[in-house]
Order: sequence, then C-alpha cells, then structure tokens
Amino acid sequence: MKKTILSLEQALTLPYTTQRFAQLGWRVIRIESPPDKRTGRGGDPNRYIGEDTGVDDLHAYYIAPNIGKEAITLNLKMKEGQELLKEIIRGLKVDVFLCNTLPKRYKQLGIDYETLKSANPALIWCGISAYGPDYPDRAGYDPALQAFLGYMHLTGEPDRDPMLCGLPIVDLKAGDEAFSQVLLAILEQQEHTINGAKKPGGKEIFISMAQCAASWLITALPQLQFTDDPTKLFTRSGNEHRSFIPCNCYPTKDGHVYLAIGNDLQWQKFTQIKGFEHCEKPDRKTNQGRMDDKENIYADIRKGLKQYTTAEFIDICVNNNLAVSPVHTTKDVAELDFVKNNMLKTKLPSGKQAALFPTPVKTEFLSENDNFLKCAPRLGEHNVRVLKEIGVSDEGIDGFMRDGVV
Repeated sequence: MKKTILSLEQALTLPYTTQRFAQLGWRVIRIESPPDKRTGRGGDPNRYIGEDTGVDDLHAYYIAPNIGKEAITLNLKMKEGQELLKEIIRGLKVDVFLCNTLPKRYKQLGIDYETLKSANPALIWCGISAYGPDYPDRAGYDPALQAFLGYMHLTGEPDRDPMLCGLPIVDLKAGDEAFSQVLLAILEQQEHTINGAKKPGGKEIFISMAQCAASWLITALPQLQFTDDPTKLFTRSGNEHRSFIPCNCYPTKDGHVYLAIGNDLQWQKFTQIKGFEHCEKPDRKTNQGRMDDKENIYADIRKGLKQYTTAEFIDICVNNNLAVSPVHTTKDVAELDFVKNNMLKTKLPSGKQAALFPTPVKTEFLSENDNFLKCAPRLGEHNVRVLKEIGVSDEGIDGFMRDGVV
C-alpha cells in the first residue's frame, strides 16, 4: 500500500509528519519556494539552521526530519506554478497533499482542497496550522504555543520563571496527529472501495496545533471541576509528581536519580532499604500523609542518598522492584541498546554514515533496508526528474526555470 505524498512544508511539525510516511517506504516529495536570485538561498528556513555540513542548504537541524524524501521547488505565487502543481498531482497520481502555511494563504497559493481536488477527486488534503481555519491569519510556533496553552505555566520550579519543555512537543504532537488522521482517511477510502462504491472520495483535514496541545491537558483541565481554588491546584511543581509522593529527582554521590514511588507498598519497601529507615513514620503510610509532609520527605531522601552512588542506588531499587532511573544525557540515551539498535541511518554530504534517531516502531520497509534512508534532499534537487516524469519536455523545463516557476 505505498502512497505518493506531496507536501508544501517547512520548519518541523509537517516535515516530522511526512518523515513518518518516509519510514513506511512511501514516496514523499516536499515542495519549497525557489531560491532567491540575489542570495541563492530559499525554501525551508530550517535548511540553514544548525551545524554546517559543508553544503549550504543541508545544515544539521534540517537533515533528520527530511531523510528519505525528494524535493522540488514551485513558485506558487505565480499562476503558472499553481497550474503546474495540479499537473504534478495528476501526473504522479498523488494520493495525499499536505501543507503547513497560514490558512489565509490556501486560496492565494492555489493549494486549498477545492482547487486541488480538481486534479484528483480522491485526494486526501491535510493542512497543519497554529490555530486552524477559524483563525486564518494567526501564526504560531511551538514555544509561543507552549506558553499560550499553559504548558509553561506548569513547567519549572514553583519559585522560578515559567519554562519551556525540553523538546518541541507541540510540533511533534501535531505532526503525529496529522500522520494518524491521514492514515485514517486512507483506511476510510479502502473500506469505501471494498463496499462496492464506484469511486472513493477525497477528504479535507485541518490540524490545529493549539487544539492538539490542549488535548494533552488531560491531567490538568479536568481538575478544574474538582476545586474551588485553581490557583492552588495549578502551580509549577519542578520535578515532583503532582499526585504521587515521593516522585522526584535527587542528587547522589556522582549524579542524579529519579525515584517514583507509586503506592503505599512501594513506600514501605523503600523505607526498609539501608540508609532510608529514618523515612518511616506512622503519618507517612498513606499517599495523603506523605503529601502533607512532602518537603520533609524530600529532605530525608536526599540525606539517605548521600551514601550512595547512582549505580548503587539503582541496583538496590531494581532488586526491590522500585521504579528508578538515572538522569541520562542525550549521549547516554544514544548508547542504550534499544535506541542504538533502532537508529535511522543516512549518508551525510561528507560521505560519513550517521545514526540519527530511532523510529517509534520498526516498519517492514526499514527492516528490508537496514534502517537506512537516503540523505535529506537539496533545494529543488528533484525538479528535473519529477517534471520529466509528468511529461514535461526539456524545453518546457528550461522555460519554467527561466521564468522562475521552478
């Protein structure tokens, strides 16, 4: 069931979406704006972010979400570019079109669903934007959305400034949602065909990054129904869990550990470990009792950990079936077996093979290809090949390039 994906994409959330399709072995062609004639630069701004790889439009930050893709340029501000887009959809029999531009620009650029379905009535169309089509001119990026949707208010130490999460989780959540909604639409088409309908219809999908982010507030928003004073309920709690005590991060002799005590039995086991007997008190036997005395409990645990290295404490907790973990660096994570063994690999412009990141699941396509995907494409790298594929002559291609259409 390999499909052809055409995506007008930039930044992270949509490239991340289409990267997941590339991991299935589907054909993914990204569309970008042509290079500026003065600077030679153009397309996705992320091409020029991060470490220099020796190729100007393939900087480090851009590569990982875009391996395994093709790239073309189209000037969609020109009517000729808009017509060529429809010809590409027809000629390549494109199954899915995606974009992550402002909704107010859909019709201006000729990329709206009604326009493009004339090229393929069965086209699945998906647009990711900050706030959805109800806010057509409202731009947004992950950090601002984390602030707007309350994530920053919930993140950080209670007596310090609000903080961003360590990863662009709104971008990634919206990307995963777009991926799943497109797959659902494809499934609906297949069921439609199986049930004897003449032609499966297309579908228009809108993904609001803000709505996606709000949907993850499932442990926060419902609590408003159970309190008369939300100011006390929703405060930053640092590394501690808001409901289960003691779940927190503590220093050891040589690092840090995160210990998560999830019930009363686990607490009893913990207080029997050598060096932590002083933590046991009658009024701490229940979670509520521990909640009432949490600051003293945290201090008592820190006192006990002064005699343990990270490895020593983890070993003894594991032997007692307690949930504990070292606080790993990114380099540490890269060395974990289940991460290292599932890394997606590519060949960088220098010729060096690089392990980039693991996939959430191992796909059949990746298994057959040793988890290897070709390097992220250069700006417009596949212009000629794609145009020839839809029947454009050499003269026609030269004309499009001369006129700035591609």
